[in-house]
Amino acid sequence: MQRNNYSIANSRILISILLIGLLGFCSCNANKQAGPEKAESKRITILGLGDSITEGGKTFHSYLFPLWKRLFTAGYKFDFIGPRSSNSRIGKIKHCGFSGENAEFLKKQIDSIYREYPADIVLLHSGHNHFNTENPVNGIIHAQKSIIEKILTINPDAKILVAKVVESGKLPKYSYIPELNQQIEKMLADLKNPNVTLVDQSKKFNWGKHSIADKVHPNPEGAEIMADAWFERLKQVLPEPENSFHPEIVPYKTTEQGNLDLHIFKPEKSNNQGKYPVIVYFFGGGWSLGTPLQFYRECDYYASKGFVAIAADYRIKYLNHTTPFESVEDAKDAVRWIRANAEELNIDPDKIVAAGSSAGGHLAAAIGTLNETHKGALSNYKPNLMLLYYPVIDNSEEGYGPEIIKSRYLEISPLHNIDTATPPALFVLGTQDPLIPVKTAREFRAKMEENGVECELHLIEGAGHPIFYYAKDLTDEFYTIRKLTDQFLLKHGYLNNEN
Repeated sequence: MQRNNYSIANSRILISILLIGLLGFCSCNANKQAGPEKAESKRITILGLGDSITEGGKTFHSYLFPLWKRLFTAGYKFDFIGPRSSNSRIGKIKHCGFSGENAEFLKKQIDSIYREYPADIVLLHSGHNHFNTENPVNGIIHAQKSIIEKILTINPDAKILVAKVVESGKLPKYSYIPELNQQIEKMLADLKNPNVTLVDQSKKFNWGKHSIADKVHPNPEGAEIMADAWFERLKQVLPEPENSFHPEIVPYKTTEQGNLDLHIFKPEKSNNQGKYPVIVYFFGGGWSLGTPLQFYRECDYYASKGFVAIAADYRIKYLNHTTPFESVEDAKDAVRWIRANAEELNIDPDKIVAAGSSAGGHLAAAIGTLNETHKGALSNYKPNLMLLYYPVIDNSEEGYGPEIIKSRYLEISPLHNIDTATPPALFVLGTQDPLIPVKTAREFRAKMEENGVECELHLIEGAGHPIFYYAKDLTDEFYTIRKLTDQFLLKHGYLNNEN
């Protein structure tokens, strides 16, 4: 049986970077320029307030991550905040959901919580965790009124979205919910406060189809429905975003754990010079966490520069209980699919760039260095260029990765598979990166050059891992990396000055 436990040393490192590795290299593209853009607009803070339906659990889903996806894709600048956090594929998401607690509990806690986390927007979904025999409706309404009053006393400009709660098939316990929802609607009508608005979470949520076996908590589809309801109302209270993303999402592979997709951004203008070059991004996150959304901004930017730009999903430990070996196979298959569909995508199959950050950088480097032959020809998953942003390149005992890699590192370690068929690479690393030593990057460059392959290494002084965060405001380091990337692509004929 293969071991899948992390060594103590790597576990300590992993704890510190799983939540940040996936937040690594990504850009903002409001003006589609390589240089600094206009001043960042204010980020909006959002507090999810409620019980286990807000918090989520091991066997059911919260609306938080599906809502995060919608807001990010729509181009909003926001942060979820709160004293508690729940796991998701992008790491911890902050909130104020208390499993097993009711509205009366929240009323007692809200003054201290909101003073510490004075969010611009509060999403209140609370009404469960009572029995119908308690006749709880009046008490819940009184508690919700008090919560609203306390928040507005602290911050009169706060926007409070109050939900008609999702109904449940757990009866007779929750038979009071229809009455409660009527009273919630009446309460808000009586308040007549434009900062306090109703969100009907019960309208499309059907517990028979959208909850797990307990008939209360959302299943994945139920979480998406709740996220939709919040999102539609949030669009009415949030400032207009500067930019939004509209990829075409196409499945490229079916696995035992489900389908994997490519998020494809195509140029808006036709290419009069022939086929487009293509760039495919692999997100970071220690092969355990992450989302293709990490590179939406980069894809949008390079689509504006004449690329077909693609953010690839691949299997990760958090969702699929897989190892880096499966992640590498998915990366290979992503490039295979792209080449096989070159005519449909109108791309040049000999101008494929593989890019990624951290563990995603490892995938880009792995498919560039690993060799397989088929009928005497090199495998069709090899890219023609590599963009490696603080990538994991050494999976040996001296390098980085879970224990399962150590005994098999030659199968996927980029540093140990470089040869004359490896494509040219841009390698960007921070001098204070705790995972990838500068000496390892220099060793990678030396091996590339020994094989007659270009490796352009750039060290960002004082930068760590990641160099910056894709879900936060941009930094000067971001613009430095974008400029280096543009120059590298220009030098190799993938980008032209007209773009």
